[in-house]
Amino acid sequence: QVQLVESGGGLVQPGGSLRLSCAASRSIFSTYVMGWYRQAPGTQRELVALIGTGGSTNYADSVKGRFTISRDNAKNTVYLQMNSLKPEDTALYYCTAKKISARDYWGQGTQVTVSS
Repeated sequence: QVQLVESGGGLVQPGGSLRLSCAASRSIFSTYVMGWYRQAPGTQRELVALIGTGGSTNYADSVKGRFTISRDNAKNTVYLQMNSLKPEDTALYYCTAKKISARDYWGQGTQVTVSS
Protein backbone atom coordinates (compact mmCIF):
# COMPACT_ATOMS: atom_id res chain seq x y z
CA GLN A 1 0.00 0.00 0.00
CA VAL A 2 1.33 3.40 -0.98
CA GLN A 3 1.69 5.88 1.86
CA LEU A 4 2.83 9.48 2.07
CA VAL A 5 3.44 10.70 5.61
CA GLU A 6 4.05 14.40 6.20
CA SER A 7 5.67 15.99 9.24
CA GLY A 8 7.22 19.27 10.32
CA GLY A 9 4.27 21.64 10.39
CA GLY A 10 3.57 23.97 13.26
CA LEU A 11 3.18 27.53 14.45
CA VAL A 12 5.85 30.05 13.48
CA GLN A 13 6.16 33.81 13.60
CA PRO A 14 6.28 35.89 10.42
CA GLY A 15 9.79 35.83 9.01
CA GLY A 16 10.49 32.44 10.54
CA SER A 17 11.33 29.10 8.95
CA LEU A 18 9.97 25.57 8.91
CA ARG A 19 11.00 22.40 7.12
CA LEU A 20 8.35 19.94 6.03
CA SER A 21 9.18 16.30 5.35
CA CYS A 22 7.26 13.65 3.45
CA ALA A 23 8.25 10.01 3.70
CA ALA A 24 7.04 7.91 0.79
CA SER A 25 6.74 4.23 0.05
CA ARG A 26 9.83 2.90 -1.64
CA SER A 27 7.67 1.44 -4.39
CA ILE A 28 6.79 4.83 -5.88
CA PHE A 29 9.45 7.27 -4.82
CA SER A 30 12.02 6.61 -7.54
CA THR A 31 9.63 6.95 -10.47
CA TYR A 32 7.19 9.65 -9.34
CA VAL A 33 7.33 13.41 -9.43
CA MET A 34 7.01 14.57 -5.83
CA GLY A 35 5.55 17.81 -4.65
CA TRP A 36 3.73 19.97 -2.19
CA TYR A 37 0.34 21.63 -2.44
CA ARG A 38 -1.45 23.75 0.13
CA GLN A 39 -5.00 24.69 0.95
CA ALA A 40 -6.14 27.56 3.13
CA PRO A 41 -9.70 27.66 4.52
CA GLY A 42 -12.20 28.69 1.86
CA THR A 43 -9.73 28.37 -0.99
CA GLN A 44 -8.81 25.76 -3.58
CA ARG A 45 -5.79 23.54 -3.19
CA GLU A 46 -2.84 25.16 -4.97
CA LEU A 47 0.56 24.06 -6.14
CA VAL A 48 3.52 25.07 -4.01
CA ALA A 49 6.44 23.17 -5.56
CA LEU A 50 7.29 20.06 -7.58
CA ILE A 51 10.50 18.11 -8.02
CA GLY A 52 11.12 15.62 -10.79
CA THR A 53 12.91 12.31 -10.58
CA GLY A 54 16.03 13.98 -11.94
CA GLY A 55 15.84 16.91 -9.56
CA SER A 56 14.23 19.54 -11.77
CA THR A 57 12.02 21.91 -9.78
CA ASN A 58 8.98 24.09 -10.30
CA TYR A 59 7.63 26.67 -7.86
CA ALA A 60 4.56 28.81 -7.48
CA ASP A 61 5.39 32.46 -8.04
CA SER A 62 4.26 33.29 -4.51
CA VAL A 63 7.01 31.14 -2.93
CA LYS A 64 9.91 31.58 -5.36
CA GLY A 65 13.04 32.68 -3.56
CA ARG A 66 11.64 31.70 -0.16
CA PHE A 67 10.86 27.97 -0.42
CA THR A 68 13.14 25.16 -1.57
CA ILE A 69 12.02 21.65 -2.47
CA SER A 70 14.47 18.76 -2.39
CA ARG A 71 14.41 14.98 -2.39
CA ASP A 72 16.60 12.34 -0.79
CA ASN A 73 16.22 9.22 -2.88
CA ALA A 74 18.12 7.09 -0.37
CA LYS A 75 15.57 7.97 2.31
CA ASN A 76 12.48 8.09 0.04
CA THR A 77 11.81 11.52 1.45
CA VAL A 78 10.94 14.89 -0.04
CA TYR A 79 11.47 18.12 1.86
CA LEU A 80 10.12 21.64 1.68
CA GLN A 81 12.32 24.24 3.33
CA MET A 82 10.24 27.34 3.97
CA ASN A 83 11.98 30.60 4.86
CA SER A 84 10.73 34.15 5.34
CA LEU A 85 7.28 32.83 6.10
CA LYS A 86 4.31 35.16 5.77
CA PRO A 87 0.82 34.99 7.31
CA GLU A 88 -0.54 34.22 3.84
CA ASP A 89 1.50 31.00 3.83
CA THR A 90 -0.84 29.67 6.52
CA ALA A 91 -2.49 26.52 5.15
CA LEU A 92 -2.72 22.78 5.31
CA TYR A 93 0.24 21.48 3.32
CA TYR A 94 -0.13 18.22 1.40
CA CYS A 95 2.56 16.00 -0.04
CA THR A 96 1.78 14.46 -3.43
CA ALA A 97 3.26 11.90 -5.79
CA LYS A 98 2.42 12.19 -9.49
CA LYS A 99 3.14 10.18 -12.59
CA ILE A 100 1.72 10.38 -16.10
CA SER A 101 -0.76 7.57 -16.83
CA ALA A 102 -0.96 6.66 -13.15
CA ARG A 103 -3.05 7.85 -10.22
CA ASP A 104 -1.90 10.62 -7.91
CA TYR A 105 -1.17 9.89 -4.27
CA TRP A 106 -1.74 12.31 -1.42
CA GLY A 107 -0.72 12.54 2.20
CA GLN A 108 -3.01 13.53 5.07
CA GLY A 109 -1.59 17.04 5.32
CA THR A 110 0.35 18.99 7.92
CA GLN A 111 -0.78 22.36 9.26
CA VAL A 112 1.43 25.41 8.91
CA THR A 113 0.34 28.52 10.79
CA VAL A 114 2.25 31.80 10.47
CA SER A 115 1.18 34.25 13.12
CA SER A 116 2.60 36.59 15.73
